[in-house]
Amino acid sequence: MSNQSWSKFLPSLGILLVTGGLFLTGWCVYLWLKPLPAPYRYELIDEGSVAKFNSLSLQAWPDLKISKYEVRVDSVEKPIAIAYRTYKKDGQSVLIGWENLVSEPIGEMGGDFSELATIATDITKHVPKDAVLLAWWDTSRQLELLSERKTVFKSHLGQPLIAPSYWKARADVISQYERQFWGAEGSAEEQTQFQQFADALASESAKGATMLRELVGGQDAYIVVHPTDLYKLGLMRPDRLDIAFKDFPLTGNVHGLVGQVKAWMKENGYDTYTLQSLSEKSVRAYFMNENKNGKILLAQMLPLMNSTPVDFHALQLVHKHGGYWVYKVPAAG
Repeated sequence: MSNQSWSKFLPSLGILLVTGGLFLTGWCVYLWLKPLPAPYRYELIDEGSVAKFNSLSLQAWPDLKISKYEVRVDSVEKPIAIAYRTYKKDGQSVLIGWENLVSEPIGEMGGDFSELATIATDITKHVPKDAVLLAWWDTSRQLELLSERKTVFKSHLGQPLIAPSYWKARADVISQYERQFWGAEGSAEEQTQFQQFADALASESAKGATMLRELVGGQDAYIVVHPTDLYKLGLMRPDRLDIAFKDFPLTGNVHGLVGQVKAWMKENGYDTYTLQSLSEKSVRAYFMNENKNGKILLAQMLPLMNSTPVDFHALQLVHKHGGYWVYKVPAAG
């Protein structure tokens, strides 16, 4: 190639290299700034009527249509959870059952949904039609669907995020994915009301009961709580509630189980606990420190070591089934 040709080619080559370098740099920056996708996905595997899903104990609601999803992670061969979804009359989707298939809770704490179905039936029979129900937002949506009673929380509020610690960096994208899948994220007013609800549960009992009355105004109100609410409240109000959990196998030896639970509690610096039945083979113990900020309202509404809700008077205990406790919120004065 002649000197004249080189003199023409070299500037073009330089421009090409600079342009390529800028493109490569821009692409790297894009990949660096681009948020990672949600670490899991819902994969539809089955649909049908209630009769097709007997394990959900929904025989009393034969008109419901159920969709069954596997919760999948690309790097894991088997699903990490099973989710069951149905729909309200207004078209909003509702989580109607959840099975965790790994040791660490993901998405939901899980539990025996047949217990909630029984509570919903009992509420339909015994709670006045004009009464309003208070419960954690996910429980509220389920009770509204099954009992046809008014609830304060009607939307998928998505609080708190229940996920492994190594997913916390993707909390925003997980929340966005959940909103897209479930819909109805709730108005700013409903979000604020739910924060007030959490504050009430995390307050001293008399103050918390007053806050619940203020939340429902002058309406006749009932509140439904469950041991899983302790863990969820601990995630939302860690300054008020020091809590942990551990699963223990059921071997038929009750005294041996109690000994294991108390030994773990002592070794890890907690001073009380309550239990949740997971299956015929395992039980979950929730451990907490009551001394951190005194006895909070929610802790006194659930059976803890050396205490029972029967002795609690700030709210009126009216019913109990499985892990669910139902209280009437007394009117002011």
